[in-house]
Amino acid sequence: MSVFAANAQPTESEKEVYNQVNVVLKDAEGILEDLQSYRGAGHEIREAIQHPADDKLQEKAWGAVVPLVGKLKKFYEFSQRLEAALRGLLGALTSTPYSPTQHLEREQALAKQFAEILHFTLRFDELKMTNPAIQNDFSYYRRTLSRMRINNVPAEGENEVNNELANRMSLFYAEATPMLKTLSDATTKFVSENKNLPIENTTDCLSTMASVCRVMLETPEYRSRFTNEETVSFCLRVMVGVIILYDHVHPVGAFAKTSKIDMKGCIKVLKDQPPNSVEGLLNALRYTTKHLNDETTSKQIKSMLQ
Repeated sequence: MSVFAANAQPTESEKEVYNQVNVVLKDAEGILEDLQSYRGAGHEIREAIQHPADDKLQEKAWGAVVPLVGKLKKFYEFSQRLEAALRGLLGALTSTPYSPTQHLEREQALAKQFAEILHFTLRFDELKMTNPAIQNDFSYYRRTLSRMRINNVPAEGENEVNNELANRMSLFYAEATPMLKTLSDATTKFVSENKNLPIENTTDCLSTMASVCRVMLETPEYRSRFTNEETVSFCLRVMVGVIILYDHVHPVGAFAKTSKIDMKGCIKVLKDQPPNSVEGLLNALRYTTKHLNDETTSKQIKSMLQ
């Protein structure tokens, strides 16, 4: 079963959701490029803090930080769009009367988009995790802005990020994995808002995707069909992404014995990759899941993730 058929075309019934999600996914690559090239204003900020009386250096730091905060605002706004796209896909992939497997077979184009959202999310969070400049820049911006307000200095860029938005952005960037947190919250909210939909429709859709990824990665016959390493990392990220969502939504989580996800198998697949390529994904399982440290999680799984 190839859930992520590269050329899957949406059927008539899928078109509306597909097109809405496509508009969002079109911008994903540009967001990653912006984040990858995000250098931060560490140098200018240090200079300004060390010489508080030097107005030129204060202006220089402010001038360096304002456009960066514009980027951070853009990333944050994109997370909101991504959340809306995910909710649309969940709605389509969990609706009755089909089973999750039937949905993934019937709506391959939507399943592929769901996978692409998770792939983007984990790539975004891996880049964010390794870039401490983001939080430093943003807190410098907020400190400077409040000082300017106290001294009644007009701040341009003030209309860029108002206080309420700044608070939300602060919470977003304080997360180790902000995009995953956004999607986990969105999935949890989706389940609680759709009370008439059995929770299994959602969790089974996620666990089915996790096992498809695992099987594709651990079966030499499938693995040999992957034309490039990108496909491997795509499957790894999607697998980790759905595990995390499942763990947030399922009452007992992904690590319990009753879980429909073969966690040992999934972790083993991750451990079989070159270590530097999966450290970020293992960290996501360690720090973004909800139930890893529960008493119901076997010692073996805990030690595999240590």
